[in-house]
Amino acid sequence: MRNVIAAVMASTLAFSANSQADEVVTSVNWHPAESNTLRSGQGHMFDGISLTEHQRQQMRDLMQRARHDRPPVNVSEVETMHRLVTAEKFDEAAVRAQAEKMAEEQVNRQVEMARVRNQMYRLLTPEQQAALNENHQQRMEQLRDVARMQQGSVPSQNLFSSNTRSNQ
Repeated sequence: MRNVIAAVMASTLAFSANSQADEVVTSVNWHPAESNTLRSGQGHMFDGISLTEHQRQQMRDLMQRARHDRPPVNVSEVETMHRLVTAEKFDEAAVRAQAEKMAEEQVNRQVEMARVRNQMYRLLTPEQQAALNENHQQRMEQLRDVARMQQGSVPSQNLFSSNTRSNQ
């Protein structure tokens, strides 16, 4: 049973790492015309914004430079985490240190992508920037609605848990 759990956790970890790598590749390969296919949080950043062919080319050039400058995904870090997950004895401190190291690499990738998106934003006309900001405000309101719904569901779950305990 322990081996099955270790195998499941290892495959889950590998899948997670692969998904993160896909997300990084997707976001770094981002092109305005392909924004519907993105899974990253700002993949839809330019949805609804009409870009000139010159702007599209400038954005493609920015992405090409970002792709060239980006360090490759560190496979050895994923392997290290796999060894920690499948170890005979769980070492929380080592897992925590490895997770923090991997998180720092992810933060660095996100900062670099934000830098590129900022450069793309600056290529827009004031009208395009205003439209982009309006779209952003609409998405933020949708996120706030989701957050309010999630907060509203928490008390009912707690109520259910406390009712269940009091009925026992």
